[in-house]
Amino acid sequence: MKIVVCIKQVPAKDAPLAITDASWIRETDIGYEMNEPDSYALEEALRLKEKHTGEVIALSMGPERVKQTIKEALAKGADRGVHIADDKTHTLDPLGAAKSLAAAIEREKPDLVLTGLQSEDQGFGQTGVLLAELLGRPHATIIMQIEAQGGGLRVKRELEAGWFQWVELPMPAVLTIQSGINKVRYATLKGIMAAKKKEIATITRESLGIKHDPTQRIERIYVPTKTKKTEFLTGTPKEAAAKLLEKLKHEARVL
Repeated sequence: MKIVVCIKQVPAKDAPLAITDASWIRETDIGYEMNEPDSYALEEALRLKEKHTGEVIALSMGPERVKQTIKEALAKGADRGVHIADDKTHTLDPLGAAKSLAAAIEREKPDLVLTGLQSEDQGFGQTGVLLAELLGRPHATIIMQIEAQGGGLRVKRELEAGWFQWVELPMPAVLTIQSGINKVRYATLKGIMAAKKKEIATITRESLGIKHDPTQRIERIYVPTKTKKTEFLTGTPKEAAAKLLEKLKHEARVL
């Protein structure tokens, strides 16, 4: 079984974020790490490989620093990596990013593509769904369990209110993995040393021949202003209730 895992590098959780302009953060002053939801997808791919044999390919897009995250995936057990080099990844909308990833995936012809549920930096949660449509492959989201049987898959999806759903689909397929599906392994010293000998193929996003006009853009990034304001509503209970209703409608805009 040949599995491609899409991995994104995101700012570390404890990184102090500084806004440089109206559209992004200052990237030079912070540390980066593997997107946590994608780490669950990687772990699931490694477990499938150990059970059914095959190859796991870690695919990531971004500037040169992204290779460090690919190396982490290799140290955990991925067989090789593919780096789509692009210094302006943060300017891509989800569809533009998915088109680039899909073009690279097409070259590999995998049996299975795994992604995390969403990214921790922007959190759109659209990559897996868009990849499936672009690749023309069956897709299931919020996966909690995977069983490979014959030439297909039987997967357990998490629904609302504690409900689950079992779905059968053929391969090749695309799955969006739910966080918590497994216990993520740590890279061992042996794995770290072995990763140094594993291949990381680098291709530029331009070489994929993808042309895309953004369908959305970030207008502004800002830190919400914290304010404290207390107002007493006077009058009879009926009058106070009417005033409260007006404020909820026109000021708080929650009704």
